[in-house]
Amino acid sequence: MKVDIKVPEVGESVKEALLAEWYKSGGDSVEKDELLFVIETDKVTLEVPADEGGILEILVEAGKTVEIGKVVGRIDTAAAAQQPAEKEGQAIGRQQGEETASAAPAPEKKAAAEPARKEETRQQLAQEAAAEDEKKPVLPPSVRRLISEKGVDASKINGTGPGGQITKGDVIAHLESDAAQKAPRQEEAAPESRESPKSGEDGIEEKTAAPEPDPEAVTRKPMSPIRKRIAAHMLEAKQNTAMLTTFNEIDMSRAKTLRQRYKETFSNTYGVGLGYMSFFVKAVVSALKEFPEINARIDGEEIVYHHYYHIGIAIGAEKGLVVPVIRNADKIGFAEIESAIGDFAERVSQNRITLSELAGGTFTITNGGIYGSLLSTPILNMPQSGILGMHKIEDRPVAAGGEVVIRPMMYVALSYDHRIVDGKDAVNCLRRIKEFIETPERMIMEI
Repeated sequence: MKVDIKVPEVGESVKEALLAEWYKSGGDSVEKDELLFVIETDKVTLEVPADEGGILEILVEAGKTVEIGKVVGRIDTAAAAQQPAEKEGQAIGRQQGEETASAAPAPEKKAAAEPARKEETRQQLAQEAAAEDEKKPVLPPSVRRLISEKGVDASKINGTGPGGQITKGDVIAHLESDAAQKAPRQEEAAPESRESPKSGEDGIEEKTAAPEPDPEAVTRKPMSPIRKRIAAHMLEAKQNTAMLTTFNEIDMSRAKTLRQRYKETFSNTYGVGLGYMSFFVKAVVSALKEFPEINARIDGEEIVYHHYYHIGIAIGAEKGLVVPVIRNADKIGFAEIESAIGDFAERVSQNRITLSELAGGTFTITNGGIYGSLLSTPILNMPQSGILGMHKIEDRPVAAGGEVVIRPMMYVALSYDHRIVDGKDAVNCLRRIKEFIETPERMIMEI
């Protein structure tokens, strides 16, 4: 029986998608729930798993734009069932041939021993297959793709993830280490490789200079659908809003001390790490309750005030920035916030985030500090009226109590739509966020 592989629905407004990449080739064996291909729309990148196990038949090659619901391949489930039987039969046949060559048993004894031999061979094959699978590292799709692109041997990479799992950081570190080892050898060989010897008329070897690389070489490649959407969304925000940004700085001393004091207990209790993002989500929610315009949006000639707090968390991915939403952030605790962010980050890296998880946000937080950004101006995530930009924590000299002291400081930026939010409210809202982070106990006591 052949099972159709269709492009799944990813949202009512999405009518087509780019079939970006097949993870398997035609004729390959696939298992149920194994990832087959990745599609890109103007809003999200999604990996599609197999509904059944079998032999893959590809009908539409990668790089084609396809309609939602189109059949792009088939899985032959019957062919998959035949392959193990054929392999088992071949193995049994080989074993029987070896036994016949060494000793020819009587016909009646051979017939009696046949079922036992078959069962023993089946068990042996299953054990060998299980042992082989255990040797292979289990890799996330994004890591598997990076290893394939770079031609890296996974067995030479030391995994630092849970249970020794290989992460993208491990692959990048391995590549950098490998490049560093090769660099001295390349420099030593450079004088010989730049010029090649050539015999002249007098018998003395002449050297011909190697061609110089083009100093103005360029590479062109088409924008992906999600990158086009990001570009259009950012341009729309700049053109259709009266965007303004206010800045402040936060002394992270107390939040840092609180995190260091309880992070081990927190991790042991909830099974998730305690980061700074949960502090900021809680501080933002508390401040938005005091300044509802920043949690509102403009719809035509009306202002829509949200009485709920769906906080979007900007996460960088290979294909571009995505903003999954933590819903009702005012009703959950630090552990649930950290767990949700960790889950989002993992599934974004694996292209498993869904369109519904990206919709409905009322305010966004973006953290450029994880990339080393000291200060930036975040662009509004339309139709929202506010976005908070976090930055890296840096020890700086500040004045405190009439003295100059060194404190871990963070610059923060609040961009807002000046059509709906007055400058006074934006400044005070950011100041309240600062106060909550500098005295985190107030968030816990809700004062």
